[in-house]
Amino acid sequence: MFTKRRAKATANRILMAGAAMAVAATLAGCANDRMTTGSISRATSGKAVEQMSAGELSNAAVSLGQAYARDPKDKATGLRYAAVLQMNGRADQSLAVMRKLAIIHSKDREVLAAYGKALAGAGQLEPALDAVRRAQTPEYPDWKLQSAEAAILDQLGQPNEARALYRKALDAKPNEPSVLSNLGMSYLLEGDLKTAETYMRTASDQPGGDSRVRQNLALVVGLQGRFAEAEQIASQELSPEQARANVAYLRSMLSQQNAWKQIKEEDGRRETNTN
Repeated sequence: MFTKRRAKATANRILMAGAAMAVAATLAGCANDRMTTGSISRATSGKAVEQMSAGELSNAAVSLGQAYARDPKDKATGLRYAAVLQMNGRADQSLAVMRKLAIIHSKDREVLAAYGKALAGAGQLEPALDAVRRAQTPEYPDWKLQSAEAAILDQLGQPNEARALYRKALDAKPNEPSVLSNLGMSYLLEGDLKTAETYMRTASDQPGGDSRVRQNLALVVGLQGRFAEAEQIASQELSPEQARANVAYLRSMLSQQNAWKQIKEEDGRRETNTN
């Protein structure tokens, strides 16, 4: 079990593990792409960005980039282009698109919210928090914005404030899987993997739980050393090859950094000091 002190010291490592799993999935997706000729139009005509394969994301970036160049003031195109860039790992370019869109649509809540997420994706957390808060309307609070603000607060090391907002979001949208998963991630960042798993498993069991929710569950299960179970969860969304690649990458990362040994050693020292 993580100690609270060790958890804070390893929060970035855990986030890197999640990023590593996503990268592994992307690489595996490129190797196992089953795209058809018509996929570009489908990818740009309504399919959720998070449900796109690596090949679809790449093609969508090209198609949307051309549409954006023709009309950079178009809100729908700009938002979708920025989201695809973000999913492709091009955070700086996504932020540049959103910054221009936020100037053009300076009072649009949806644009401001997306701008805040783009800022957070680029590591600019304080400006991201400001943008998301400006997008919020206190008299008619939006649960999505509450969850987004909470996620930023978590990254700023303010878990109590973040969890209060997650619970407000859940009051407005009970059992919303994305909020439950984010709440689980809040506990993961603090090293409480058991509580994190409880929330993520609940999120995964909800009818609206999507691939990202289940991949978060696979991550937290894998971080507890239950690699076979993590691979089984991941394989519900990915091909067997992708699932194995993700778990192998996570296992390798943890092994190389000797994370569990460090944690156990600190636990032992802490117990010795309290006796």
